[in-house]
Amino acid sequence: MWKHVFLTAVASLALVATAACGDDGGNDSGGGTLTVITHDSFNISRELLEQFEKDNNVTVKLLPKGDAGAMLTSVILTKGNPEGDVVFGVDNTFLSRALEAGIFESYTSALIDKVPGDLREGIGDKVTPVDYGYVNLNYDIAALKKANLEPPKTLDELTDAKWKGKVVVENPASSSPGLAFLIATVDYFGADKYLDWWKKMRANGLVVVDGWETAYNTNFSWKGGQQPIVLSYATSPAFEQMYAEPAREDSPTGNILPPKGAFRQIEYVGVIHGTSHQKLARKFVDFLLSKAVQEDVPGQMAVYPVNKDAAVPPAFEKFSKVDVAPAKVAPADIAKNREKWIDEWTKAVLR
Repeated sequence: MWKHVFLTAVASLALVATAACGDDGGNDSGGGTLTVITHDSFNISRELLEQFEKDNNVTVKLLPKGDAGAMLTSVILTKGNPEGDVVFGVDNTFLSRALEAGIFESYTSALIDKVPGDLREGIGDKVTPVDYGYVNLNYDIAALKKANLEPPKTLDELTDAKWKGKVVVENPASSSPGLAFLIATVDYFGADKYLDWWKKMRANGLVVVDGWETAYNTNFSWKGGQQPIVLSYATSPAFEQMYAEPAREDSPTGNILPPKGAFRQIEYVGVIHGTSHQKLARKFVDFLLSKAVQEDVPGQMAVYPVNKDAAVPPAFEKFSKVDVAPAKVAPADIAKNREKWIDEWTKAVLR
C-alpha cells in the first residue's frame, strides 16, 4: 500500500543463490541473486533483508520500476523474459490486469491463515496480501489556518472557488493511489455522476501529477509546494508525527474522510512465472508475511500489516484512524470498468 509510500526503495543488496528448478520447486542452494521487482515506494529495514540473505544464502536485489501502474506494465511487457523472481506492489485496483496477463505462479504461503479472510477475498492462489491502507485526501493544517480555511468535510466542497488551485492528485493511468481514488469517486458520487465532479475540479484548478512521490514531496504545501490538499493515505498524518524532526506530539497534517471518500488499497506479492529461483521466491513471500517484517511495514511504508499477530504503532490509532465506511466497489466491477473509467477520466480532466 501499497504502495505507498513515503520512503523510496533502498539500494539493492548484494548476493548469493543458485537455483535449478524442478518439479519439486527447484533446489535453490546458494550462489545467485533473488531479484524482487517493486514500485518506487517499497521499503523494508536493511537488517531484515540481510537476515533473509544470511538465512537463505542469497542476495536480494530490489528492482524499483516506478509507480505501481508503471511497474505492472513493465512486468507484463517482459513476461516472456522476466527481469525478476518476485513482484511486490500490485494492488487490488490493478490485480485483475495482472492475473489476466498470467505473470504469476501459484503459491499458497503456510502463513496465509494469519491474513483475515476479507483481505484474501477473490484473489485465488496467484498472489498473497502483504499490507493495506486507505487512500484519501490529506491537508496541511498550518496552511489552511493561514488561509483562514476550515478543512472540507465533503468532496463536494472542493469545487468551491475558495479551493481553486489548492488540490493535487495523482493520474489514475499511472498511479495506484490515483486509480484507487478515482474508483472511490465512482462509489461516492455514482457511476453516472462522478465525472461531473471531476470536471468541476478541473475548472477549479485541480493539479494532476504522475505519481505519489511528486504529489506529496513536491506539490504538497507541507513539503514546500503550492497545494495544501494532496491525495495520499490515511496513515500519512501518523507517519509525519512519528518521524518529525524535531519531535512533536501532534501531526502537521490531517485527513479528509467523508463516508465513501477513501478506498482500501491492498498490496500483494507474487512469484513471477518462469523464475529459476522458485523455492527462494516462495520463501521471500513467507518472509514478507512473517511477524518481524509485518511489524516493520507500518514504520517503513505507512501502511497496515495484514498479519493479524503484528502490532501497529500507537500513532496510527491517534492520528490515522478510519472510522467511516470506505468506498465499496466489487473486484469484478473494477476489472470490468477500470480501463473505461480511466479513459473517461482522462478525457474529462486532461484533454
